[in-house]
Amino acid sequence: MTTESIPILSIIVLSPLIGAFLLIIQPEKWHMQIKLTALLFSIVSLLGSIFIYIFYDQTAGGFQFIEQIPIVKNLGVSYYLAADGISITLVLLTAIILITGLFASWKMPFRSKEFYILLLLLTTGVFGVFVSFDLFLFFLFYELSVLPMYLLIGIWGTSAKVTPKGIFANAIKMTGLGSKEYGAMKLTLYLLLGSAFILVGFFGLYIFSGLHTFNYTALEEVTLNKGTQNWLLILFYIGFGTLAGVWPIHTWSPDGHAAAPTAVSMMHAGVLMKLGAYGIIRIGMGLLPDAAETLAPLIGTVAVINIVYGAFGAMWQRDLKYVVAYSSVSHMGIVLLGAATLNEMGLNGAIFQMFSHGIMTALLFALVGLIYEKAHSREILKMGGFAKSMPGIATFFLIGALTSLGLPGLSGFVAEILVFLGAWKSPLSWWLIPAVLGAFITAVYVLRVAKWIFFGPKKNSTPLKDAIGYEWIAPTVLSAILIVLGVYPKLLLDPISTSIVEFLGKFVK
Repeated sequence: MTTESIPILSIIVLSPLIGAFLLIIQPEKWHMQIKLTALLFSIVSLLGSIFIYIFYDQTAGGFQFIEQIPIVKNLGVSYYLAADGISITLVLLTAIILITGLFASWKMPFRSKEFYILLLLLTTGVFGVFVSFDLFLFFLFYELSVLPMYLLIGIWGTSAKVTPKGIFANAIKMTGLGSKEYGAMKLTLYLLLGSAFILVGFFGLYIFSGLHTFNYTALEEVTLNKGTQNWLLILFYIGFGTLAGVWPIHTWSPDGHAAAPTAVSMMHAGVLMKLGAYGIIRIGMGLLPDAAETLAPLIGTVAVINIVYGAFGAMWQRDLKYVVAYSSVSHMGIVLLGAATLNEMGLNGAIFQMFSHGIMTALLFALVGLIYEKAHSREILKMGGFAKSMPGIATFFLIGALTSLGLPGLSGFVAEILVFLGAWKSPLSWWLIPAVLGAFITAVYVLRVAKWIFFGPKKNSTPLKDAIGYEWIAPTVLSAILIVLGVYPKLLLDPISTSIVEFLGKFVK
């Protein structure tokens, strides 16, 4: 038996789905069995993701572990799964965050069964997107990864107290700004609008290619005229960019992040935003290379706006979750800047940043959840001196914070330096100036927040406790990954670079 004979990608994708169906038939009162079932099938996906990472042949490159079964031949629809170095990296990221997210939500206070079912369904969609190479199947998985968010936030989320000010205060108050229902609805409406753009783009490829197929590898061989490519890429950029948090269609993201429960915030910022960037790179740039070269200046310019705007947005927040949320908008700008460079260094940095930021932001959201659970507040100015009573949480928070600002020795530095060097080598080297400015602003707000919360004067007489038992699992695992990849980035850069070199072969220089 060879690795190609094992339907490993189907195992990875369908394990959470099978787990969700098994949870449906379990009684609500089986609290521990429900948790263990969700954990077991998540572990299967994690082991599968490690398997494809180990057995991916970097010498051969290309798409491997291929599974292809025709579904509707007349319409060119098939069950087509495959993986290259980019897909493997993001599948591994998803599996890690799912496992750590489950431990972060181990004490789900109510309706845990439904929560884990929806979380597993969402993860099935995410896995499916990263390994689907039939666009029809890709879209189905994409929608499956997005739609459960409405219920996960609307039912298990938290509301923040927001005091509207200005001439539109009454109108803003009527929208329910700050409530979990507001965050869930805003997120859903934005992402459904983005999905409409994506669907139109897919049908455009289907029709204008002349092949009447959704097969990705077949569509790669077609060269559309530049005008058609340009408007199709704009559709994909808007559609996928909505999920990626691209300015100015990012405004759903901070509200959605802040309202979501801890595990969902981890998946949301750690993985779901990467779906958007992945779609822009894989579908938009991969199938429309001429348009990618034409529109790269626009994509890169908007990306540096993302970096600076997100950093300033994070600096002015006083809710800890909103700080991390706006930080994610800024860091996704780094991903798209790397993509816009269209050179090996920049694109390697973009994919590495997806993984690094996914782990880092999952760590920070897990810690924010712990802080909120113990201090019953997310208001930064009401916190202080937490390092004395919560030294472990303080240590892990600093690891995440220093990764965010790009400290050498942590994975964030590797990602950012690759993107910045790629920007310097690009035709629009001025991108480097606002990108570095964004990194500087990030250092300012990250260090200031850490000082206020952990090392400032104590403002609360309520006794606080450090993490205990299983609460250590998520921070320990995620922090270890940030350190290991910061010291030895070759672990990920080798498979990523193999696929990036092939990807860049589509572009004429």
